[in-house]
Amino acid sequence: MAYDNAEQLEEFRLETRKWLEANCPPSMRTPMVDDEVVWGGRNATFKNPDSKVWLDRMAEKGWTAPEWPKEYGGGGLTRAEARVLEQELRRIKARAPLFSFKGKTRWCQGYSEPGAGSDLAGLQTRCEDKGDHYLINGQKVWTSYADKADWIFCLVRTDTSTKHEGISFILFDMKSPGVEARPIQLISGESPFCETFFTDVKVPKDQLVGRLNGGWEIAKRLLQFERSSISSSGFGGTGSLSPEEYAKQLIGTDESGRLLDGDLRGRLADHRMYAKAFALTVQRQTEQAKAGQAVGHTASILKYGAAKMNQDRHELLIEALGTEGLGWAGEGFDKGALRVTRQWLRSKGNSIEGGTSEINLNVIAKRVLGLKEHQ
Repeated sequence: MAYDNAEQLEEFRLETRKWLEANCPPSMRTPMVDDEVVWGGRNATFKNPDSKVWLDRMAEKGWTAPEWPKEYGGGGLTRAEARVLEQELRRIKARAPLFSFKGKTRWCQGYSEPGAGSDLAGLQTRCEDKGDHYLINGQKVWTSYADKADWIFCLVRTDTSTKHEGISFILFDMKSPGVEARPIQLISGESPFCETFFTDVKVPKDQLVGRLNGGWEIAKRLLQFERSSISSSGFGGTGSLSPEEYAKQLIGTDESGRLLDGDLRGRLADHRMYAKAFALTVQRQTEQAKAGQAVGHTASILKYGAAKMNQDRHELLIEALGTEGLGWAGEGFDKGALRVTRQWLRSKGNSIEGGTSEINLNVIAKRVLGLKEHQ
């Protein structure tokens, strides 16, 4: 049953609130730390047993993907109902039951290559037709969590005589012989990205998605979705205090509760207004997409804006921390502050992942503003 008008939505809210109160374990209403984040997949681990309970209960309701159709494992909720669910989850400070790609199978994305990052269509990973199977050879890079993924959806070259029209989209198991994933250590100390190598990997022909040499059209749509998804999440939170909260604690406030540093106070206010306007813009785009309206290249605009916004946020966090922002490890530093320092370094990649800011600006210039290339 869909709840459309205000009275029905209020009924849905009360039902949702009652269900969440009965089914969300108390430990799932506390701040989440990085090593407790729950991923899907056949090798899923749960540091806190309640994480599995919370995941199973939400998955049974279809609320790990609330707006997906029920036949695909989702909740079948309307956008208005999903918004109510989000509000009620925030009200009880509930943790996300499942992070990133959803389902029993954990996926990674095989797109970028050492020589094909910004110019993705220049990819060279070969996929040859061997009669009863395909044979894949090549390399991908910056493959997020490839070392932990069950399967990969991968762009491969099936025709070397043409560029965009010679690319296909294929799926295969990461345990296939010839697949090797090597984590890349970042300056933040983490290794979420991998180099991924394919050496004579045999893939059944029925795992090709769409038509042969038609993979670029699929890839473009997925990139639009990725950029929109990244933008709507704002690259995620820090799992710690906001810049305003840190500034108040470490810099102090006057008798009226205002931050003592007037310059920082003004920049924090500017950032908050930008973030609010950005959230409303993302919401408008989501509603347009739900209504069947073409969103065109809005995803590039939002991805560029989200990257800048998140990087600015982390710069403000580091400034608000003062000397606490110099910490890296060891005693004497707040654990939340140490996490912020590493995430500040991690935020430098926001303008690269999901399409570089330079490429997105080119898309905006050519496809949105109609500017001609300089001759």
